[in-house]
Amino acid sequence: MVAAATIAVWALARTVRRLEPVALLVAMVLVSIAVALLGTDVELVRGIARIPGSLPGLSLPDWSAMPHLIGGALSVALVALAQAAGVSPSMPNPDGSRSDVNGDFAAQGLANLGGGLFQALPSGGSLSRTGVAASAGARTRWAGVISGVFLALVVLVAGKLAERIPMPVIGGLILVVGGELIWGKRADIALVLHTSALSTAAMAVTFAATTQLPLQQAIVIGAVLSLLLYCVQAARQSGLATLERDHEGAWATTGDPPPAVLPPGRVTVLVYGGTSLFAELPRLETQLPRVDGARAAVLILVMRTAPDVPSSAMLKLIRRYANSLHAQGGRLVLAGVQPALATLLARTGITAQLGAGAVVPTEPALLAPLDHAEEQARNWIATESQRPSQ
Repeated sequence: MVAAATIAVWALARTVRRLEPVALLVAMVLVSIAVALLGTDVELVRGIARIPGSLPGLSLPDWSAMPHLIGGALSVALVALAQAAGVSPSMPNPDGSRSDVNGDFAAQGLANLGGGLFQALPSGGSLSRTGVAASAGARTRWAGVISGVFLALVVLVAGKLAERIPMPVIGGLILVVGGELIWGKRADIALVLHTSALSTAAMAVTFAATTQLPLQQAIVIGAVLSLLLYCVQAARQSGLATLERDHEGAWATTGDPPPAVLPPGRVTVLVYGGTSLFAELPRLETQLPRVDGARAAVLILVMRTAPDVPSSAMLKLIRRYANSLHAQGGRLVLAGVQPALATLLARTGITAQLGAGAVVPTEPALLAPLDHAEEQARNWIATESQRPSQ
């Protein structure tokens, strides 16, 4: 009932224009006074912590304790950084400028280094604290500085009074701030709901984790879900597209799937689109044409969008397919290969396995490597066609 009364007083205070920026403060003060006057039996802040009437003094670090604190310190740092990284997308800068995540992280580190010398707990970004500041009219970074100054004054002047704030009042205020944050994101929530069932499930699981589990566990769950979603999307989006020359001689996608069997004595061009993630390879391998009877056939695989350092499973797939095609008298050519990938192919022996000219490096002109690869392929086919069959 105390928490409900806090929310009700907040809602009433918001109806008065002058009180709207400080509606949370009004609700906290009025309900706290009412609880004290009525003698309502609820837990108070002093039930969980005492607030001294002085600021903490200088406390030099105990270097001998450092080895025992490294693991916990890294965990706390990761949680604090994850919290801070989540604030910027949820509460963008009022002036529309882009948030500097590196600057935010550096500021957190410096603040914790300085605060640690004065017995401060580790601190980080907070959605609830940011929401309170924004609802009170905060517009610049000075809001945090002023908030810290006033907090110091409250500790010095009214620390004992702060101990008498009812915990249900704080709970009601947290519900208000959380509700405002969720309501402000209602368009994003609707977008996720209309995107896919997988995204909706991830959102629901993350929401349940952050409200029912310790924050560090919720962050780990969110990170794992993000990686799983990335893997699923990467596997779904990867594939091969067929390229052919149109009536004007320009390269164009046909919209048709790759041929089931590689035609002998012809050049087939496929464009690879993907991230070289191991999860996408089984699906990719089923799209590659079979090499049965592919004598004097050349498959040009355009690799311009391939990552500089693909997975080892991708390299094995290229090696395996090249061997199968070579055994049938055909050839695999990689066109538009980035410099880093070309170096990797040479270092792993794949370039030597494919043969001279089979790895065509990328060029500033988008399709120039493909033109060169096609010319080499047609010359190779002409040479192979003159050889007697074995």
